[in-house]
Amino acid sequence: MYINLEFSCLKLQSLNYLVESMLKAIYGFVGVLDKVGIEPQIQRIGKYKSAGDRLARTDISDENRETLTALLDNIYGNWLDKVSLAKGKKKEDIENFVNEGVYEVERLKEGCWITDIKYDDEVISLLKERLGFSNTKTLPTVDYRKYSRVRKWTLGLTGYKDKIAIIRVSGAISRTRGSLSVSSSGIIAEKFIEKIRSVRESKVYKAVVIRIDSPGGDALASDLMWREIKLLAASKPVIASMADVAASGGYYMAMAAHAIVAENLTLTGSIGVVTGKLNLEKLYEKIGFNKEIISRGRYAELTAAEQRPFRADEAELFAKSAQYVYKNFRDKAAFSRSMTVESMEEVAQGRVWTGSDAATRGLVDAIGGLSRAVAIAKQKANIPVDKQVTLVELSRPSSSLFGLLSGLGNSIVEADTAVKELVEVMASSSGIQARMDGIVFEKLEGASYAGVVFKLIKDYLRSF
Repeated sequence: MYINLEFSCLKLQSLNYLVESMLKAIYGFVGVLDKVGIEPQIQRIGKYKSAGDRLARTDISDENRETLTALLDNIYGNWLDKVSLAKGKKKEDIENFVNEGVYEVERLKEGCWITDIKYDDEVISLLKERLGFSNTKTLPTVDYRKYSRVRKWTLGLTGYKDKIAIIRVSGAISRTRGSLSVSSSGIIAEKFIEKIRSVRESKVYKAVVIRIDSPGGDALASDLMWREIKLLAASKPVIASMADVAASGGYYMAMAAHAIVAENLTLTGSIGVVTGKLNLEKLYEKIGFNKEIISRGRYAELTAAEQRPFRADEAELFAKSAQYVYKNFRDKAAFSRSMTVESMEEVAQGRVWTGSDAATRGLVDAIGGLSRAVAIAKQKANIPVDKQVTLVELSRPSSSLFGLLSGLGNSIVEADTAVKELVEVMASSSGIQARMDGIVFEKLEGASYAGVVFKLIKDYLRSF
């Protein structure tokens, strides 16, 4: 109990720190860009869509403050409820205890918040005593890697006739694997689509559960995956199970399923898009770099001409294209959730919701984890509730929660790190993004010289 409570306290403190850091630090980068001569030209569709804010604003928007405040209240309230239920204490007493700033571990024991206070070696001795081992004998243990390799059949978890496929996807969404990405990084649409098609063609699986853990990414990639999931759902039951984050492009994928299941505190929704480009005109002047383009077609230089800002007609077309993608996203969400476009617009606009709030607004169907999703999949596949099934894992998650949260905007701690992120995004992202938060731009055409330019930026930043 000591470990659990300590984790809960640390989790709450980390959450406060995370949101506080987001409120304080996200907006410091715009001054750095201005100093080196970079002008972000961002198009965000949805008043709550905060992706790009740290490049275009010097402070938090009222809408983003509203979203973050609601999320924090929801998470904090859930924490209070869980502790109150587990420890049999009033929520007011828990809040008072937290607000005292208690740091003496002895007080946690005195207040019955924890069972006991022991060092690691004392816990080992306690386990030996309870298991009947002499204190001089080594306690037999199994590490996680060895434990995870235990064959399922030895536990009676396989061998059942009916099979349900489990497909896990995690990380930021992109169409293809970029040159800078590693084999396990993010959701690669082309790879995911291959897997979905193979499952669709297979007669082995009675249903499919897609476990999604993603803040979004490339809008076109999200749409392509949505289409394949929809085709799969025409042949067999498909259930979307949301993990920590399934927002924007992550939600886009989920809405093609027959049912969406979210955890209480899953971050979801964020139905909106963001796109833009970097105007490097002043930077090029500073470093003596010149670029000229010879083109045909009125809008041929729309994203290729980073050496100048948008013309008025280019800016208008750019805004219209982003609006078009947003309406497509919103309208598909409305259709999939059996809502009117007007009703969907009220809960869309880039707003991030917790799973429980999303459920009350019709964005998800049920609250629960993977087991709840499997139960719903069995029901839709007409498999009796008491009949055992074999769960077949077809893929494994490729990104940690820390990696996902870095997409929320809390990973920039210094200018050098920020520039590296810019380089990576500009090298791997292309087109309009359906992303919960993060730095996302149009990919520059002629990217062969981009690395040279950004190396100059980094050198320039280090001179401050």
